[in-house]
Amino acid sequence: MAVTITKLNYEDEIVRSDKPIILDIYATWCGPCIQMGPIFDELEKEHGDRYKFAKLNVDESRELAIQYGITAIPTFVFIKNNEIKGKETGYIAKEDLYERIVELLS
Repeated sequence: MAVTITKLNYEDEIVRSDKPIILDIYATWCGPCIQMGPIFDELEKEHGDRYKFAKLNVDESRELAIQYGITAIPTFVFIKNNEIKGKETGYIAKEDLYERIVELLS
C-alpha cells in the first residue's frame, strides 16, 4: 500500500528514501484523482519492490503541495535522490504512467 505523506513523515519517507519515488498528489473530492487511485495501487503492487509509491492529500498537507508548486490535481511527481525528475498532471493510462516512471527514475 502506498505511503501517506504528511509533514511529520516527509523527511523520512521522501528526503531520506533509498528508492526512487512516485508521489501522487491528490484530493478525495477530485474525479480524475479517484480514477487514478486503482491504477496507482496496481502499479505499486507490481513495482513496489523497485519504487516507493506515496500519496499526498492536498487538503491535509497544503504546505507540502505548495512546496511542489501544485496547481492542478492529480499530479504525479517523480523523485530520485531527493531531486524532482519530472511531473505529470491529470489522468494518465496505466501503461503511459509506467513508461514515465521507467523513463524518469530508472
